[in-house]
Amino acid sequence: MAAVWAPVVGHLLLLALLPSTSSSHMVFDLGGHVYRTGEFHVTLLIGDPAKPYFLHVDTASNLTSLDCNKGSKVPHPVYRPAPNKLVPRKHLLCNALHQDVGEPEKPHKTVCNYEIHYLDGSWSHGVLIHDKFTFPSGSTKPDIAFGCGYNQGGSHETVTGVDGMLGLGRGSIDLVSQLKNNKIITKNVFAHCLSSKGGGYLSIGDENVFSSPANWVPMAPSTDRNHNYYSPGPATLHLDTKPIGTTPMEVIFDSGSTYTHLPEGPHAQLVAALKASLSKSLKEVRDPSRLHPCWKGPGGFKSLDDLKKEFKSVMSLKFHSGATMIIPPEKYIIVTGYGNACFGMLGRTDIGDMCIIGDITMQDQLVIYDNEQGRLGWRSSQCDKKPKSKSATFSRI
Repeated sequence: MAAVWAPVVGHLLLLALLPSTSSSHMVFDLGGHVYRTGEFHVTLLIGDPAKPYFLHVDTASNLTSLDCNKGSKVPHPVYRPAPNKLVPRKHLLCNALHQDVGEPEKPHKTVCNYEIHYLDGSWSHGVLIHDKFTFPSGSTKPDIAFGCGYNQGGSHETVTGVDGMLGLGRGSIDLVSQLKNNKIITKNVFAHCLSSKGGGYLSIGDENVFSSPANWVPMAPSTDRNHNYYSPGPATLHLDTKPIGTTPMEVIFDSGSTYTHLPEGPHAQLVAALKASLSKSLKEVRDPSRLHPCWKGPGGFKSLDDLKKEFKSVMSLKFHSGATMIIPPEKYIIVTGYGNACFGMLGRTDIGDMCIIGDITMQDQLVIYDNEQGRLGWRSSQCDKKPKSKSATFSRI
């Protein structure tokens, strides 16, 4: 669940900035794909007059942000904040931000600057600002605090085609907390559904996500106050019935990562076990996607359905809470534009004993983040079909 001080402090901080509106919940269409775009994004209208921006849905970032570097190659004209949109260094919002992401190495004297380091190895430097957001109802235009990034890079995975990040992490000024504190939604609950066909949807404040059974686990407490990740706790990884590694890994749900990341040791063991399970009709090849390993079948691979003919092994994460996440081949293998099947789990030396679940493994699952009850849930779902709800406001941007 969000940091314990967030609901109280967030309410006091944001009441002056954000107008109160009638409560509702919202469902947004998502664009993008694991391959080739490498991201899933929502379109939000920001500013006055409102302008559209593509924001990469990121559950491991506490701060929504736009790329404000005038030299950046982004889909829309680069956002340029007016001077009166800058949050002062001594404002309580700035203190809350630094509680979420940590103090910058060199704090600015007058404006609220920040430095953020993400799970995938990327980083961003910027300043905190506020501006109007126009939501699907059209009548709801709250003033939302967000980041204006002027220097960023260093990513292990290159995400292009977006203007910034939609921060949905466990913070005090993440977007969902701000919406609840201003009574735009009644519950700090959201869910995303990423389709293997591309696109999907993001639901904010909708209690209808609880109407069907799901695998529920308690949110594990964060071990780092500056990185309040969504974690279902420790788990052991299996390939079919074979355990991979001997030490349980701390699992993180990170929709900001395209692929799933494993510590180098378990990753190497998993790759070896996977190779041993494959038929000799598959030939290991190099692919321009730079993923490794990759295989070419006798007739090539044209779709995810073709994977099932050659890849039979099912992975699973068995959580200490008793829940299990099933990971079939289509959630750990991608089919590239060159007709190859490539392993979509990356080995890392810099993540300790963490297992970072990225978009590839979240595909075709409704993943629910219930900050009210402090729990996470997931269930299989047709993510290319938006839910039907009489009370939801749908985005048609």
